[in-house]
Amino acid sequence: MARTRTDGMPDFDLQALGADGRYRLAGHFGFETASAVLARGNAEFARYPHVELDLSGVTAADSAGLAVLLAWVERARKRGGTLRYTGLPRQIASIAAISDVAALLRGAEPPAKASAA
Repeated sequence: MARTRTDGMPDFDLQALGADGRYRLAGHFGFETASAVLARGNAEFARYPHVELDLSGVTAADSAGLAVLLAWVERARKRGGTLRYTGLPRQIASIAAISDVAALLRGAEPPAKASAA
């Protein structure tokens, strides 16, 4: 789980929730951890065409975390996959809204199927 490393830097935890592309991110998701989270997610998510990431365990986030989420959206699109975020931290949702990129995060999800009338 999220913890502080011995060097005093915040830590994160990215866990697979099975073998079907579901993951959970916990801990600090910001400038101090963004590059490590990005690299770990890239390696993990490449194995699945469809990924769902639960962010409800994130304890702190900033614009660097948002940048990572947007980078993953782009990677998923380029490889023809989908990416769905759940439990989006309030800090990231607020930054995305004022930066006018919130729709890009929602655009990571597959389009809703039209219901038959």
